[in-house]
Amino acid sequence: MSGGPVRARWAAAATLPALHLAPAVTALPAVRRRFFPGLHGLGPPDRVALTFDDGPDPESTPGFLEVLAEHRVRATFFLLGVMLQRSPDLGRDIVAAGHEVAVHGWRHDNLLLRGPAATVRDLARARALITAVTGRTPRFLRPPYGLLTGAALVAARRLGLEPVLWSSWGRDWTATATADTVYDTVRAGLSGGGTILLHDSSCTAASGAWRAGLAALPRLLAECRSQGWTVGPLGGHRDVAR
Repeated sequence: MSGGPVRARWAAAATLPALHLAPAVTALPAVRRRFFPGLHGLGPPDRVALTFDDGPDPESTPGFLEVLAEHRVRATFFLLGVMLQRSPDLGRDIVAAGHEVAVHGWRHDNLLLRGPAATVRDLARARALITAVTGRTPRFLRPPYGLLTGAALVAARRLGLEPVLWSSWGRDWTATATADTVYDTVRAGLSGGGTILLHDSSCTAASGAWRAGLAALPRLLAECRSQGWTVGPLGGHRDVAR
């Protein structure tokens, strides 16, 4: 057997993992801010998108819904399939309150460690459940840990999902998070046109860490108002940008 076909097979075998792993570089904020502003969640400078990950969680999500209702603000909730399966009524409550629902995955799995078939299956399963339970077809995908893979991008295209990460977060999943640290961390990275990431559940974080984000939320909303930024869900943020 000649060396040409053998080398070609080895090259193909080496290319597949690279294609799977390469999109994960967008987990670096500087990379996506410069080269992928849509993935970074950037929109019009007079708006800010507010997003939450990891719910719905009956222990914590109702508190976030209450604060948002008090401030007359709508947001986007990136749901986990396993959490929605446990609390379908809460998923319906999110939509009934006027909020947007989106796909975060089935479980909070690192997609770098999932194969292509499992990735497509898990994301399709989460999308189908969200649609069936809430009556809303998700538009956006945010993978756990913000780690995109080649398989996730293929799945997103097949499922009609747009990947969006964030431009500012609160590090509200840590055991040492407080209302002040969450506020300061979000504010340090936030400007008009940005997308905020907070967590309405601590199902994959330090127990009770969600309380810091909830306590910081009113102050963050007040700060956005003082800056003249309209706060809303990701869908409106992106539609205006276009």
